[in-house]
This record gives sequence, C-alpha cells and structure tokens, in this order.
Amino acid sequence: MQYVFPPRTPVVPVAGSDAMFPVHRIYCVGRNYVEHAKEMGATGREAPFFFMKPADAVMPVPHGETGEMPYPSMTNDLHHEIELVVAIGKGGKNISAADALQHVWGYAVGLDMTRRDLQGEAKKLGRPWSTGKGFDNAAPIAPLHPASETGAIVGNIHLDVNGAKRQSSDIGKMIWNVAETIEHLSKYFELQPGDLIYTGTPEGVAAVQKGDLLEGRIDGLGDLRVRIV
Repeated sequence: MQYVFPPRTPVVPVAGSDAMFPVHRIYCVGRNYVEHAKEMGATGREAPFFFMKPADAVMPVPHGETGEMPYPSMTNDLHHEIELVVAIGKGGKNISAADALQHVWGYAVGLDMTRRDLQGEAKKLGRPWSTGKGFDNAAPIAPLHPASETGAIVGNIHLDVNGAKRQSSDIGKMIWNVAETIEHLSKYFELQPGDLIYTGTPEGVAAVQKGDLLEGRIDGLGDLRVRIV
C-alpha cells in the first residue's frame, strides 16, 4: 500500500510509561453539571447531548510540563472548561451502563477550550458549533492514567487561572455519570478503541487572555498546565 503522504495519528502519552494512546475520535458532553447548565441558560435534567472535536484538535501536555496553546484566530472570547476525559479501550454499540466501565481504558484531565463568541453566534443561527469547539489545539489533555490503576474517578475537579480559583466542583455532581454517558453515546455511535470522551465541565467558565496560566486538577489524576500564548 502506498500513501499520497504519510498518515498522521494523534496520540496522548500514558502516565509513567513510554506508551502512547492513539486517538480515534473526540466526543464531548454538553451541560453535564447542574450549575454549569444554569449558567448556560438551561434548567432541569435534560437528556445528554453530544458534539465532537477533530481527533487532531488534541493537545497533549507531558507530565510536569506546561503546554503552550496559541490564542486562536477569529475570536475575542476564548473560554476554559475543565473536564474529566474518559479513554475508550474496548469498542461497542448499545452498551449498557452496567457494562460500560469495562470499555474504559483510562482517564485524564482535559480542557475543552471554546471560542464562546463563535459558539454563541452559531446557537442563535441554529448552526453547528464546529468553529466554536473544533479548532486547532482545542482539546488540551494531560497524560492518561490506566483505569486498572486508578479505579473509578471520584473527588474534586478544579481549575485555577493565574493562581486564582475559577472552577471547583466534584466529579460526583455530573448529571450523567461516566457509565450513563457511555450508554447514551453508544446508542448514536459505535464506540472504538482510541475514542476520547470529554465528560462536561462544572460552573465557573470564563474568558482567558494571552499570557494566562491555566492549572487544572482532578483527584487521582494529577495536573494539567497550559499557558495561553
């Protein structure tokens, strides 16, 4: 087989290892914490909904390092969204919540970066969110931790910007937990090894500027540090 040009597969490093996790697709869950849903103008417990980012929007940040994310073009309102990321290691369709965690390979700290002004304009016009959510480097991520070592992730999720708290909540406050999210998502798509699921963000999303340092953390998964440049 000959390729017109060499194929490129986005990868995420595995914590404490030389192994790399190849990324197939990036799925994201919208409004999956009650207080964030409220700040986005929603009320009540709606059914989970999903959007996607290109696989090569992933921006891996090695352990102990600070990734540099260029401030994207065409926006004046870049927002941070700290999230638990779930990495799928075993594919399937119509997966039950009872079986869902058997399909999880690992977990990581991630950021769903958003061009909020473009997303807001798209919402008003009833258009897709791609320009608001799917740009280059829109999915920073720390190294993955195997689920066999971490078990289910519980505890605090938070983000500081320039040392000041911006977002702070608990993984247990997700409206749809990891297993339920996989159950719903696998009704729409046949999940594949290499899929990443960004599981939603808590309240406190806000704009960042060039020079800002974002420091995210989830109990049991360590830190993710990103500077906007």
